[in-house]
Amino acid sequence: MRSYDIALIPGDGIGKEVVEAAMPVLRKAAGQNGFTLKETVYPWSCNVYLETGRMMPEDGVEQLRRHDSILLGAVGWPDRVPDSVSLHGLLLPIRKAFDLYVNMRPHRMLPGVTGPLRATDFDILCIRENTEGEYSGAGGRVHVGTPAEVAVETSIFTRRGVERVLRYGFEQARRRRGKLASVTKSNAQKHSMVFWDEVTEALSAEYPDVEVTRYHVDAIAARMITHPGSLDVVVASNLFGDILTDIGAAIQGGLGFAASANVNPSGGVPSMFEPVHGSAPDIAGRGLSNPIATIWSGALMFEHLGEAAAAKAIMAAVETVAGAPERLTPDCGGSANTQEVAEAIASELQGCQGTRAGPSVHA
Repeated sequence: MRSYDIALIPGDGIGKEVVEAAMPVLRKAAGQNGFTLKETVYPWSCNVYLETGRMMPEDGVEQLRRHDSILLGAVGWPDRVPDSVSLHGLLLPIRKAFDLYVNMRPHRMLPGVTGPLRATDFDILCIRENTEGEYSGAGGRVHVGTPAEVAVETSIFTRRGVERVLRYGFEQARRRRGKLASVTKSNAQKHSMVFWDEVTEALSAEYPDVEVTRYHVDAIAARMITHPGSLDVVVASNLFGDILTDIGAAIQGGLGFAASANVNPSGGVPSMFEPVHGSAPDIAGRGLSNPIATIWSGALMFEHLGEAAAAKAIMAAVETVAGAPERLTPDCGGSANTQEVAEAIASELQGCQGTRAGPSVHA
């Protein structure tokens, strides 16, 4: 029987609850489809930071390297640890150490879910550059605490980095509906964003079957709200992709439905899967968190591992439960708690519905 070694990082707040709720669903889908999960829990969190001065041990990345994949809950507790510390102490180092340069976030409405838009027929795959750009961490501060204080944050865009994430986007568009939206702000940022546009133009010649549209970030933000059905694959820089995917989460019904994958397509290292939502300390421990984003992230993980049948079974079960909104959490109009939603999804899982297939990104 096939087996996959999974690192679990529940993290902070509701991260612990949604990972705990999701795992029985993933284990059941694995068992029904001929493989098992070997799990190792890493309790790295803001509590660990307060105890040790580090979000994870000095050799944390090396501990993770032996695993096939990573499932993360949520990281952050701003009342205790500044977000700049928790983010740069755990999530970003993992992304950069394993060169997880593709961040994929699918945005579509599940049956029965009500979003804020009249439009419901959309299926957008956002691909965000994940290791450089505006989150490179290059910069500094001088004359701190004086009237002359200066802060500099430098965005880093390399041809290698921009080309490979755009090429990945082109490949996904070719597999989907053949449309790619490249996002910049090249009218205002005449160096980095004009460079991004030039790389997009050069690559488009290799993909004549893909329709390419270039958008400024403010224009596509509006389009995601007014005409979401016109978009297919959206490729953006680290910062722009981060912001646009929160719009995507909002129009699909909320952050509780927003899944993500941090992937190195070359393989050889563990990719990382996580819900887009934060740790929500205000509702932690109350059973109010929606576990669907974490379960969906688990389906993306299975797809990446080549277990497409299990991923498909999970998403079919998720759609069945979402189609009866009373079985969801109160923020979705239901009356179930976190664990009950996950149990409902597990109960809807069917047996093996297919064979193993190559990795994909969209459950």
